Amino acid sequence: MPLPVDDTFRDALAAANRPLAGMWVCSGSPLVAELCAGSGLDWLLVDAEHSPNGLESILAQLQAINGYPIQVMVRPPVNDTVVIKQYLDLGVQNLLIPMVNSVTEAEAAVAATRYPPQGVRGVGSALARAARWNRVPDYLARASETISVTVQIESTAAVDSVADILKVDGVDAIFVGPSDLAASMGLLGQQEHPEVRAAVEHCLAAAKAAGKPAGVNAFNPDTARHYLDHGANFILVGADVALLARGSEALAARYIPKSPVVEPVETPASY
Repeated sequence: MPLPVDDTFRDALAAANRPLAGMWVCSGSPLVAELCAGSGLDWLLVDAEHSPNGLESILAQLQAINGYPIQVMVRPPVNDTVVIKQYLDLGVQNLLIPMVNSVTEAEAAVAATRYPPQGVRGVGSALARAARWNRVPDYLARASETISVTVQIESTAAVDSVADILKVDGVDAIFVGPSDLAASMGLLGQQEHPEVRAAVEHCLAAAKAAGKPAGVNAFNPDTARHYLDHGANFILVGADVALLARGSEALAARYIPKSPVVEPVETPASY
């Protein structure tokens, strides 16, 4: 039976009349992913760069999220042709490629999502969920229409090259990561530093000039609003693991009294 494929994140951005708000899904749990999928947010980012996610858990999360009215993007651990091929065959339609620092790296990311002669993606549609095991009509001919590629700008080199990265055909959007960007600027842990904010704003302005969407990671509500006011088209504002960590800490603080501080008793030294 012929089957359709879902719209991509690229399509969702093009159809949106406001910025799209999303959250990280880092637990590796399909149950948690499904809970987040029903939240009413616009999109989820399933992370495999800094989270315990392999092919099997990503597949299970895609299946858990499927059917909910939400976009899902997946970040692989590395910009690698083989890894990207495996993710696409799983049915990942929206990729966030980390640590893209140059035009060459952006072009490699796009090529990994295209079949020859446009790219280098290996052909295995008959075996793959992406093509619903050849139940998606003309999948090989139109596969690139079913995939969106967002590249992550998270270094000073990437910021310096952002205008040229945005010109790469097949790069649908950029996403700025202030944490690694701050580290590359010698400002580790200082995502709110004025120089970091200025670099993020530079990327947002470059994307606007290029006519492509730009997103940013910002858990601080004031910072998130700042970047939205500066033209961010999509944003990540929280994470499943962070919500659980802070929520469980709040419960402990509310119901478990803190032990009183006991001052040490000084005793004479014995010789």
